[in-house]
Amino acid sequence: MPDPFPIGLTGETITQVSRELTARHLGSGAVAVFATPEMVRLMERAAVRALADHLAPGQQSVGTLVNVRHLAATPEGATVTARAELIAVDGRRLTFRVTAHDGIDTIGEGTHERALIDLARFEAKVAAKQPPPHTTPAAG
Repeated sequence: MPDPFPIGLTGETITQVSRELTARHLGSGAVAVFATPEMVRLMERAAVRALADHLAPGQQSVGTLVNVRHLAATPEGATVTARAELIAVDGRRLTFRVTAHDGIDTIGEGTHERALIDLARFEAKVAAKQPPPHTTPAAG
């Protein structure tokens, strides 16, 4: 049986840096450049995309670790491409090498781990953590 998650599996996502994706707008800095949290989100989306066609029915993945460096600033209007490459599989844990490039520089690099989950079991565990609904005392 072929490995459902072969080493070397890749995914890619692209975005154009808009005002809403800048550090100034998000409050993660005071400058109008591509925000680090948005770069990380783009990298995670690339890993999700890499796995999309390889998941079994009822299976999903969740992010468990992000270890990246933001290396260069990217101005509004530039296009950023994130790429994720599967470099290790350890049971349910999948490790990706992630990079982001703005057409001029590599702006970010690092690793990202995702864990494979059974969606129904995961959602049941999350539901069990929900606080009880807040009730308003009846007027007397």
